Amino acid sequence: MPHFSKELYDLRTEAMRRAQPFFAMADAIAEENTARILAVFRKHQVTDFHFRSTTGYGYDDAGRDKLDRIWADVCGAEKALFRIQFVSGTHALATVLFGLLRPGDELVSVTGSPYDTMRTVIGYPQVTPGSLRELGIDYREVPMGESGPDLNAIAAAIRPKTKMVLIQRSRGYSLRTPLNIDDISKICDCVKSLKKDCICFVDNCYGEFVEKAEPTAVGADIMAGSLIKNPGGGFAPSGGYIAGKADLVELAAFRLTAPGIGSELGASLVDNRLLYQGLFMAPHIVAQAVKGAIFAAAFFSLLNYKTRPLPEERRSDIIQAIELGSPEKMIAFCRGLQKYSPVNAHFQPEPSVIPGYSDAVIMAAGTFVQGASIELSADGPIRPPYAIYLQGGLTFEHAVLGVMGAAAEITGMKK
Repeated sequence: MPHFSKELYDLRTEAMRRAQPFFAMADAIAEENTARILAVFRKHQVTDFHFRSTTGYGYDDAGRDKLDRIWADVCGAEKALFRIQFVSGTHALATVLFGLLRPGDELVSVTGSPYDTMRTVIGYPQVTPGSLRELGIDYREVPMGESGPDLNAIAAAIRPKTKMVLIQRSRGYSLRTPLNIDDISKICDCVKSLKKDCICFVDNCYGEFVEKAEPTAVGADIMAGSLIKNPGGGFAPSGGYIAGKADLVELAAFRLTAPGIGSELGASLVDNRLLYQGLFMAPHIVAQAVKGAIFAAAFFSLLNYKTRPLPEERRSDIIQAIELGSPEKMIAFCRGLQKYSPVNAHFQPEPSVIPGYSDAVIMAAGTFVQGASIELSADGPIRPPYAIYLQGGLTFEHAVLGVMGAAAEITGMKK
């Protein structure tokens, strides 16, 4: 066993005792989501023929096209792109925005300010080259209420020119409460009651399989996310997805490739088995990550740090926010976590400026797939309140050891 202090082992025992009652819900959700995926795989008659890779244009790529249809069915959507060609979740989200919005349209973020990289895509608060605002698309924000989405404020914000509302499910680099599926459904109902043709677009990153349904099954028109987060199950080597109404997904596909080509092309340059197997494993892997987050909340609460959500609170994404209170503790947390990583454990994280972020960011990510946040990782911008955002974990056991390693590094600062 790793050498941790008796104090930390005692805290582990108590944290496990406090967290244990809440693990059963994560396991039950994983079982139901696995049953749904299994039923869809059977419906589409998946065989090992679909695992082959293709080259060139990727015409008639049977494995790719079937995987698109499988993901659409899993999400309760009409059409989907589940593709290796997306370089990140931000790329998938931007593909939807640029594919659906036109000069003179208005985009309203109804969950406050979005994630840092999305602000660059939108061009807010500063207009950035190639951004939506530079292209003549108007943008406004509706702040979140204290207890969740402010439906009255959202209703007041919808205007005749409002083409789309952006709904960010996860907390991002903020301490606000993530949206659950019920919240998303209520926002969509509110928007549609006022303007039926307004597009409800959900940034679903970090939320897939945490609950028993996805946003497109409860009223969202379209959603997007990353395959190196939840739905790739730790197997996908890269990629992203878009799912929703068929006409909207195809418009986004024209932006991914080119008008007239859309979803017809795009070779599977990697073994498709990784995407199929990752999707099949995803509900179980997400449950491992959720249980790791619950344990982390219990453990760091015992160390007298503010944790959001608390162990007993409902989960709607895999992120665990921990307010550490200083840049030094953020750095120590990431260095401790990195030491208990399977890859690059000898590396020492340092804050650095990263494209798309407004502040220096510290990251710990000793992952098999570079930047895969379904694997145990942590990051955060070096700015008040100096919170670290922990996510992922292919196994619960690794999450426990990583959390203890992070705590050991912080407690060692006091000596």
